[in-house]
Amino acid sequence: MLHFVYHFAAACTPKGGGFLGFPTWYKYLSGVSSANGQGNANVCLPKVSALSDVWLIVAALIEILLRVAGLAAIIFVIYGGVQYVTSQGEPDKAHKAKTTLLNALIGLVISISATILVTFIAGRFK
Repeated sequence: MLHFVYHFAAACTPKGGGFLGFPTWYKYLSGVSSANGQGNANVCLPKVSALSDVWLIVAALIEILLRVAGLAAIIFVIYGGVQYVTSQGEPDKAHKAKTTLLNALIGLVISISATILVTFIAGRFK
């Protein structure tokens, strides 16, 4: 007796945890369901089907880089705060620490705003 199993490719959304909360490179791509060879469990794999999908990958990579920039800005905020606390009232060191804090906060606002913008735009084309 022969048994035939038919697998139909179904649309799905690929899931996967990014590293430390960072998105994956295929965050905005649609997926295709595929059998994984271990019984009847299906795995959702990202699918690149058109040239516009390449732009979605680029948008995800830009979002990853913007989040890294935000993380660097947070580190500089901490660094500027430590500089300010250890300046011990010396005007030059306190001014340098305030400048570091201000620049880091501006960078943090820019990176958060740009990440929100990229997420909004790429979500529209998904």
